[in-house]
Amino acid sequence: MPAVLAAQVLAQLPQTQCRRCGYSDCAAYAEAIAKGSAAINQCPPGGAQGIERLAAVTGRPIVALNPVHGSEGPLRLAFIDEAWCIGCTLCIKVCPTDAIMGSNKLMHTVIETYCTGCELCLPVCPVDCIELENVSGTASGWAAWSPRQANLAHTRYEFHQLRGTREAIESEFRLEQKRDVIEAALERARLKPKIGSGPAENPPPGRRKDD
Repeated sequence: MPAVLAAQVLAQLPQTQCRRCGYSDCAAYAEAIAKGSAAINQCPPGGAQGIERLAAVTGRPIVALNPVHGSEGPLRLAFIDEAWCIGCTLCIKVCPTDAIMGSNKLMHTVIETYCTGCELCLPVCPVDCIELENVSGTASGWAAWSPRQANLAHTRYEFHQLRGTREAIESEFRLEQKRDVIEAALERARLKPKIGSGPAENPPPGRRKDD
């Protein structure tokens, strides 16, 4: 079944959620592989060993990493130059594992343990204060990444998604409440008698209404 295979494939991916494979996240890529619409060589963070793992699960032949999606390299984590950070929160919004802490107009910092090196924060930073630093030396792919780190990243990404869904629901609920308040106010205004809208008084004797 495609769903079962997708789960097996997902378990072999590094969970960096970097989108370099061309899909929105690791789960979407896994589903595409299971359906046969994506190749197993589109994940640079997994590298050559990742392709071997996917080949073992899918039964497909081992092939080289497709350079269109990038190249295998060391684990590079994000670091923020706090002296230049303007606190715009754009990086916080795109981080798939909530690895960036900070508030609006206050400096941000990266929690190294939670960072996957996805690089999604780089293009959104308006002052280019985020850099990537090699933390694995010459080790690359799964040699620079561990199953424990992948499991942690997967758990944090799921929490990130749930939080986003909850915030969207709460936002819609607040908008609905606001709409109800506005509609109630409009209805009260509609039912309220207008000034001067009462019955016209009879004109004095000998005078017409239009005098």
